[in-house]
Amino acid sequence: MLMTFDEVTQRIVNGEVLHIAGTEALLRKLPGGNWIGGSTEYFMTVDGGKVSGELLFVTAFNDARFSIKSYDDEGIDQIANDAFEHGFSIVILPFDSGVHRTYAEKAAEFENMFLREVAGWVSGLNLNAEGQTPIAVDGSGLSVYSDRAVALHVEVPEDKTILINIVNIFEQDEESPIIEFTEEGFSATKCLVDGVETALADYIAENDIDTKIPLVGDYSGAGVNISFKAIEGDVVYFYAPVFRDIKYRMAKNIGDYEEAFRDQLAGISDANAVFSCNCLLNFLYGGLEGKQIEAFMGPITFGEVAYQLVNQTLVYVTVE
Repeated sequence: MLMTFDEVTQRIVNGEVLHIAGTEALLRKLPGGNWIGGSTEYFMTVDGGKVSGELLFVTAFNDARFSIKSYDDEGIDQIANDAFEHGFSIVILPFDSGVHRTYAEKAAEFENMFLREVAGWVSGLNLNAEGQTPIAVDGSGLSVYSDRAVALHVEVPEDKTILINIVNIFEQDEESPIIEFTEEGFSATKCLVDGVETALADYIAENDIDTKIPLVGDYSGAGVNISFKAIEGDVVYFYAPVFRDIKYRMAKNIGDYEEAFRDQLAGISDANAVFSCNCLLNFLYGGLEGKQIEAFMGPITFGEVAYQLVNQTLVYVTVE
């Protein structure tokens, strides 16, 4: 829930185990304690999408064993090994940092990654304010990082079932040609369109492609979004890396964002959700400020983690 700085401070002083999202300035002023934090000014609240530089979003994980750890780009591959055997982990990765890129490109190769429950988000900043830095904070040592990830590992009783869930309002447009890449990473100049080498920026321009709509890759039957960040000259930049041997297509045009979310969430109960986050691109492109998207509440993020890095999705964790 959204709380004032003083309210959050009191909960930290009381020894609660917390996940906190808010501005870099507010996070830096909080006292030490059992918490991790990440920077954002965008939130989904009970009253709808909200932008605030004065409030913090707090999620509590009390009455459980826990540990807090930080990771650089060389040590992030140990995140699943550090997790509790029966529990879940919330990781925060500073946007555009080395650890963010390493996690995005290599997470599928990390030992035990798909045998542990790892969710989380990419911290960011207010797009309309200068002088900010995406950060992750280890509150236990009051360590503020722009180049390290932090994780809260939480143990869950063995009689509980943990699920990491993705709500993706996009799917592949079967009318779109298949797009493949011969080089991996957060940018591309060329691709294969139905097997023909093509300049990607030219292809986007010539086909009047709406870059608010992502590429959707077929990852063993699961659709994973690759969102467009920018086009500069002949280079196309993405918010997540593209990979070889993955067949991508453009997503279907969804029309109304709010309606698409409501259709996807119909019949889904978040009564047992212990954590959720939603992508900034959904917030901006969907005009979600002031619009209530069911009862899922949490930070609006610069990328989401559901084991791997994902984009333009809503991620939530349930314990049942």
